Amino acid sequence: MFFKIKGKRIEFERSVKEAHIKLRTGLFRWLVTNRPLNLITGPLIYGMVIPLLMLDLCVTFYQWACFPIYGINKVRRSDYLVFDRRHLGYLNLIEKFHCTYCEYGNGLMAYMTEILARTEQYFCPIKHAHKVLGTHGRYNRFLDYGEAEAFEAKLEEFRLALGRRES
Repeated sequence: MFFKIKGKRIEFERSVKEAHIKLRTGLFRWLVTNRPLNLITGPLIYGMVIPLLMLDLCVTFYQWACFPIYGINKVRRSDYLVFDRRHLGYLNLIEKFHCTYCEYGNGLMAYMTEILARTEQYFCPIKHAHKVLGTHGRYNRFLDYGEAEAFEAKLEEFRLALGRRES
């Protein structure tokens, strides 16, 4: 392993850090060798930061307001939004910016998925009749489609589990 994690800090071995810096592409060279279409689509890609911020605010407020009412443990945002690629010395400033954007967007989607998964577990922990791609981590424990006899009893179990610390 080339690095150590000390709390929230990431420390690279000195030789690795030096090698990373040597591999970094300078800003001018990066701009000249970059694909023109990447530069042209940049405003479209980064324009999505506004809707992402709005989603972040809305879903955070939603869980802050509703989860305590239902007895659901809140999702820790910091478990999903991790910004550690900025420590990579081989990335230039623009590449670090790209990575930060992707860390935020993908972390936010994972954070929202967990909030919505807990909501689904509380209100409707039933699998779909049709195969669904990209299900969340709680989905496989849900009741099978059409399993009517156990629904009411199991629903309460699912709800109680959301208030336990392991949720």
